[in-house]
Amino acid sequence: MNIDKVLDAKGLACPMPIVKTKKAIDDLESGQILEVLATDKGAKNDLTAWAASTGHEVVESKEENGVLYFYIKKG
Repeated sequence: MNIDKVLDAKGLACPMPIVKTKKAIDDLESGQILEVLATDKGAKNDLTAWAASTGHEVVESKEENGVLYFYIKKG
């Protein structure tokens, strides 16, 4: 997977990971991938729902050592 931009949202509480993700994805072209790193457990549901409601796609998500990784493809 080709990562076009990385957003480090670790340590941020809701709604900041979503706010920063929206800002970061606005800078990408359609089809590009944004990697989001977060530690807020609520981000799992929030980012998935946000992506679906805004026409983007979470192509992969995983958790390693308490850090959530999301790979969001811009719609």
